[in-house]
Amino acid sequence: MVNGDYPISSPEQNHLLASLPAEIIARFTPHLRLVKLQLGQCLYESGDELKHVFFPTNSVISLLYIMENGDSAEMSVIGNDGIIGIALFMGGESMPNRAVVQSSGNAYQLPGGILKQEFLRHGDFHGVLLRYTQSLMTQMAQTAVCNRHHSIEQQLCRWLLLSLDRTPSNVLIMTQELIASMLGVRRERVAIAAGKLQKLGIIEYHRGRLTILARTKLEKLSCECYQVVKTECDRLLHYLP
Repeated sequence: MVNGDYPISSPEQNHLLASLPAEIIARFTPHLRLVKLQLGQCLYESGDELKHVFFPTNSVISLLYIMENGDSAEMSVIGNDGIIGIALFMGGESMPNRAVVQSSGNAYQLPGGILKQEFLRHGDFHGVLLRYTQSLMTQMAQTAVCNRHHSIEQQLCRWLLLSLDRTPSNVLIMTQELIASMLGVRRERVAIAAGKLQKLGIIEYHRGRLTILARTKLEKLSCECYQVVKTECDRLLHYLP
């Protein structure tokens, strides 16, 4: 069991799905498929046609912008709070960036046509998705500010907190190489920053398993960007479980 009352195979682990009325869930249920997402797995590349959307339950996915030289930087992090594939109902039809699994776990996959059909009913799901999209835009904008103005230590704290908020556990399954790719910095810089947090007793990292031991201390070391994103998400999505 994870996330309190819900087993791993329950769609209600995803907060967007859990917020929907029974009649919408009934329309989705025949089409939802539980999939296991592996660490580092690429769900979509930039430009890929969106045939499915994903509702993470205990996995965390990053949306990345990839430069021509192969360098990357994370734009946003998505977990049990949301959905991968907002471009589908916003009219884009294709993925504008790369989506990579940053912490392994499960997600529910739904055919894109089913999601669009429900969105175009202009019912409860329509409003839920629009508010979620606005919260995601806030995260993207604040991430850009953070990457420009704050230290790698502050960025790492902000990133860990956002990831922690989007998974039912205090454990993240990831590597330092992947964290470096998300933050757009060299692995050595991540190792130094993570080492400082470990010495302070805030995190524990061993063989790809990162455990948050002291969340309050982590929040104190983070920049204001984390709280800006959290406050706006709470305001827009306060009705979610």
